[in-house]
Amino acid sequence: MSSLAINKAVPNAREYYPLNEPEISTVLNTTSGTPKLFEPLTLRAVTFKNRIWVAPMCQYSSDDGHATDWHLVHLGNFATHGAGAVIVEATAVVPEGRISPEDAGLWKDSQIAPLKRIVSFGHAHNTKMGIQLAHAGRKASIQAPWVKRQAGFDSSVATKEENGWPDEVYAPSEISYLKGTYPDPQAATEDYLNKVTDAFVEAAKRADEAGFDFIELHAAHGYLLHEFLSPLSNTRSDIYGGQPLENRLRFVLQVTEKVRAAWPEQKPLFVRISATDWAEGPEKDESGKWLQWGLEQSMILSERLEKLGVDLIDVSTAGNWQKQKIPWAPGFQVPFAADIKKALPNTSIATVGSITEPEQAEEYLQEDKADVILMGREFLRNPSWPMYAARQLGVTLKAANQYEMAWWGPIPTTTTRPVLRN
Repeated sequence: MSSLAINKAVPNAREYYPLNEPEISTVLNTTSGTPKLFEPLTLRAVTFKNRIWVAPMCQYSSDDGHATDWHLVHLGNFATHGAGAVIVEATAVVPEGRISPEDAGLWKDSQIAPLKRIVSFGHAHNTKMGIQLAHAGRKASIQAPWVKRQAGFDSSVATKEENGWPDEVYAPSEISYLKGTYPDPQAATEDYLNKVTDAFVEAAKRADEAGFDFIELHAAHGYLLHEFLSPLSNTRSDIYGGQPLENRLRFVLQVTEKVRAAWPEQKPLFVRISATDWAEGPEKDESGKWLQWGLEQSMILSERLEKLGVDLIDVSTAGNWQKQKIPWAPGFQVPFAADIKKALPNTSIATVGSITEPEQAEEYLQEDKADVILMGREFLRNPSWPMYAARQLGVTLKAANQYEMAWWGPIPTTTTRPVLRN
């Protein structure tokens, strides 16, 4: 009797998916050794199959903070195309911490289930799933970018009639990101900061229940945690602000310490930082007065985060100063990541920003400027970027069973399942 040919199922998945043997993105052969992009990375008890990760990207498509099928398709697409990790967009820990009325949230239990479905899909395709926990601070209660663009309005503020909360926007100080275009914030009280800290902790617990492999705290891009770090946005006179760096670090470190204690020991914790505000002038003047947030302070912060048990620093820049002068160029943020990587050799570093070509990404890893490449817009343009990178670097990868037919060359007739041919 001949043996049966069965289209095997992924074991223990929520529904039927064909089983990939070997898993998607497995290196099948290479012309000159395995590029570092396709080497695994282990952080605590979590092993990522490669160093090509999808950065968190706001979709402005949630329903009262709940993820929808848009997120399932959007994020699941990257999992089926070989990314080593996928990070869910900035997810607010309190409702007033959303950027827009349609932002993702994790401030109540009903928001767990739709995220768990997305995580389960990613896991069924051997991809690690993470979530970025955030509070938008003074950049909250604004419209989705296309809403403002299509309406032709000068202001980005989402009013109460537009499902916004402009009277409940909080920041370190009463300094608007852009007067008239963004809301006028209230200075957060210490009681409010303690409430937000607790909200980060509760959101982390919900993320664990949803099955996420890691979380990232968003301390970049001019949102609340970054606002506390920078003297441009934090002019408080209490223990959370002013010129003393220790004061401006306090809130970020407080949130990080509490989240690390609540997050499972075996799961890694990441923090995204902006390494500079890109404001004109130096980071500090000749007298030692801090003028803006910059690399020197970022390195001090990173050292403190490492001591608190943070496993990866995700190095970005900008977002806190409306008149920022950004020298856009391929890999323009990589030097900041490289400097922090050199100072903290025992902590993994991710770099992001205008990285589009495989050779470029591989070079950064080979030169030890970073341990991970995060990409956002390029994945939107080309969800199959890992497969593209493999072809450019002379590697044959395992594609998803359903997508093998998309690649060049005849599929060989063998007794095993066909594999991707470059």
